[in-house]
Amino acid sequence: MATIKELIDSLYENEDLSDEGLHRIITEMDAETAPYLFEKALEKKSNFYKDTVYMRGLIEFTNYCKQNCAYCGIRGKNSKVDRYRLSKEMIMNCCEEGYALGYRTFVMQGGEDPFFTDEVLCDIVSTIKATYPDCAITLSVGERSRESYAALKAAGADRYLLRHETATKALYDALHPGMSFENRRNCLYTLKELGFQVGAGFMVGLPNQTPADLVADLRFIKTLAPEMVGIGPYIPHDETPLKGSKGGTVEETLIMVALARLLLPKALLPSTTAMGTLDPKGREKALKAGANVVMPNLSPTDVREKYELYKDKICTGDEAAHCRQCIEGRIKSAGFRVDMGRGDHASIQVPEEAQAVQIKI
Repeated sequence: MATIKELIDSLYENEDLSDEGLHRIITEMDAETAPYLFEKALEKKSNFYKDTVYMRGLIEFTNYCKQNCAYCGIRGKNSKVDRYRLSKEMIMNCCEEGYALGYRTFVMQGGEDPFFTDEVLCDIVSTIKATYPDCAITLSVGERSRESYAALKAAGADRYLLRHETATKALYDALHPGMSFENRRNCLYTLKELGFQVGAGFMVGLPNQTPADLVADLRFIKTLAPEMVGIGPYIPHDETPLKGSKGGTVEETLIMVALARLLLPKALLPSTTAMGTLDPKGREKALKAGANVVMPNLSPTDVREKYELYKDKICTGDEAAHCRQCIEGRIKSAGFRVDMGRGDHASIQVPEEAQAVQIKI
């Protein structure tokens, strides 16, 4: 029987591995072997991105949500949330500040808020694109119709983040009342068909999640081949049905980040805020395991703590410039180089006129 190191080597060489092999890596990984996995993942990432880490400017523009995902702090039925929506003017102010700081990708993230109809959201997207034509726009606003996605693409959106959350139907159904496992997947394939750079992803450490479920997540992203994969630890929130449940760990999540990198070598993998929330060095550890994106917050400081998907979220008070300087310093100290450009997937050819000019602060 192959050793775990031999399985890692096979995954590195072939950029794929059997479900059984992935299961063994997940279940048999130990403290002695994990560094080897992370080393191979970082080496694979370096083949395409060298020592680069891309910075995105995150704008959390609404915490209203019609859905009731069992793990999420801004779920519609949580009456204790202090709800907010940023106006178009406020969103443009965030972009103006972000652009001056050097950001060339804006990530607009929000709950599934019915206020932001196609008309409203397309107007915002097209205005950002017209004002900052050298920037990429990423949306993360949940499940919408094909027509809606097509309209947003036509308005100028380049990328779309929609975590599949879990590739196991029974687990998905238990966590997403009133939602459809099949529709979630269909949305992702529709986004790909429409030409978006697509982001999927999942949480590690969900209640009742098994190693087989995690293998299914890895197999799904290998099949879907998204340009981006967001992987973070599940962190319980007190105002959800899962209050008091055990969360995921940094160590478990790092293994999945590294495996995702080896399966999808060109993927853009965020080092998530959730990792930094659980471990002061969590984001750096993720970068050393193959992640290559960080997303400092450009949202107004007075709303950041209101966008609480999970408890004790970090970086809720720093103003945007400080947030960038703080994270950039940490990235450099971990041995990586910050790139403030659009940071497209390695397979994407970007026209020269859309290339960003880096700005130092």
